[in-house]
Order: sequence, then C-alpha cells, then structure tokens
Amino acid sequence: MEIEVVHRFKETIPGVCPNLEGPHWDESTNTLLYVDFFVGRIHRWNPETKDNESIQLGIQQGKILGFAVPARKGGLIAAIGLTLSHVDWETQKVTCLHEVNEDPKSNFNDGKCDPRGRIWAGTFGELEDSNDLSKMDHIGHLYSLDVDGSITERLDKIGISNGLAWTQDTKTMYFVDSIPRKVYAFDYDISDASIKRQRTVVEFKEDMGIPDGMTIDNEGKIWVAGFNGGKVFRFDPETGKQLQSIKIPAKRVTSCCFGGKNHDELYITSSLEGADEEETKSLPRSGSLFRVKGLGVKGFPSTIYEGPIKL
Repeated sequence: MEIEVVHRFKETIPGVCPNLEGPHWDESTNTLLYVDFFVGRIHRWNPETKDNESIQLGIQQGKILGFAVPARKGGLIAAIGLTLSHVDWETQKVTCLHEVNEDPKSNFNDGKCDPRGRIWAGTFGELEDSNDLSKMDHIGHLYSLDVDGSITERLDKIGISNGLAWTQDTKTMYFVDSIPRKVYAFDYDISDASIKRQRTVVEFKEDMGIPDGMTIDNEGKIWVAGFNGGKVFRFDPETGKQLQSIKIPAKRVTSCCFGGKNHDELYITSSLEGADEEETKSLPRSGSLFRVKGLGVKGFPSTIYEGPIKL
C-alpha cells in the first residue's frame, strides 16, 4: 500500500485554512473534482498532467461550498449555502436551482448521486467550533433532487449530514450522521428514492474521531473518513466489524472516493481548519489531497446528475 500527497495547499484567502471536501472521480475527463469548503473553490486535479485547475465562486460570509458533481446536460451541480445550484465551469456562472427553507445559519454539507442519477444532499446547523461538535443542534435535513428536477425532504433532526453510499444492487443506502457518530443503513427503493427501516451499522468510538465522508468498494464494504481521527476506516456493514484502517498524515480527514482509470485508487481529502500551531507543525501536510494505491479492492464508476437544468 502506498500513500502520497498529490496536491498540497496553502491559504488562498488570508486567515482561511484549506478545508478540502467532496471528492468525485469524473469518468468523462479522468480527473478528480473536489471543493474547498470555506473558500468556495471547486478544484479539478488531473493525475496524468498533475495540473490542478480551479474556479472561485462568490460565497457569502457564513456560507460554504459543500460539494460539486457533474451534470449529464453540462456543468456541475453544487451545494452553496442552502442552495443546490448549477455552475458553468467555463464562465463560472452560478444559477440557483433550489433553495431549501431552513435556519439561515444552516448550510448544505456532503452530497452524492444515487445509481439512478438523483442527487442526495443534507444540511447542518451553525458550526461554532470544529473541535467540539457536542453542542450542535439536530436541525439538519436530508433531501433528494430527482431526475425530474423536483426536490424532496427525506429525513429531519440530523446533527451533521455527511457521507452517502449505495450497494451495487441498489437495495441499501448508507448514510452518516456525524454527531451521534453513526453510519446508518436504509432499505432503498431505486424507483422512487424512498427509504425505510433505518438501523445503525457502524458506531464510531471516540478515539476513531467523527465519521465524515464515505464510499463503498466492489466487495460491498464501506470506507469512512475519521475526522479528528487521522484515519480512513474500512467496515463490513453487515457485521459492523472494522476490517482495516489507513493512517493519514493529517488529523482532520474529511472524505474519500475511489478513482483512477481502474477505480483502484482511493482519493482522500483533509482539512486544516481548527488546527492549533502544534498540530500544524507536527502534521504539515494537513489540508492536502492524498491518494492511496495498492489496496486490493476497487470502487465503482461515479454516477452523475441525470436531471434537467432550468437556467
């Protein structure tokens, strides 16, 4: 197994540390999309050329850029504040498609497309201290943006909505709520995106950090980033047993996805937000993008948004 830093960041806005999130392998370009959470920047890293392109979005104070995924009809769908918006990479034009009615201090966080091409995305309330999430209000919601362009609320009373994954047979959806430190499973109906029979499949111990972003491999095992834990963990969701962990040279590991032409590389994002001087010195590669090779398993091709875009 080999772990490498594929792109390293410095502050792009004075006083705002890099907080990388939402990795997505773009099949059409063989590049990795990911975002800088607080800065409002979408990145595209090319493993062949080593180039890292980016576009800067205008983000209001107190708002964040949760994720960005490609749309079949062009451009990207991005979560900006409490909106799901279309972003044109070339012109950097942003068009709001939907804005959800929640507490003004809330934001969308992680999001991903299901196997049918719907976007699932969830929210969380005001984040005062990334080192102490115990006081977070459970006011978040989970939504789906369907392929007909409609948006539906699926869950409420969420602490911090985070990672999502679906089994290859589409019958199970996994979902992370970071505050109770749990990964949930639901019976999933691909025809109408309905979920039922919620149950806990993994519960993070305190020394593992906080469960954050997630992906699934071709053996049906889930990989979950441990924020503040410095690791990515592999679990068997049928038994809840931890099968493997990868120690990352960054404490604040945020998310992961499989990529590469053979989908056998694990890309991992991390954050420097909230780190003190000691942590910054001891883990100088925090806030970087990492790649792990030689895991012996693969992921699946990424799905993209298949719905209409009304600009």
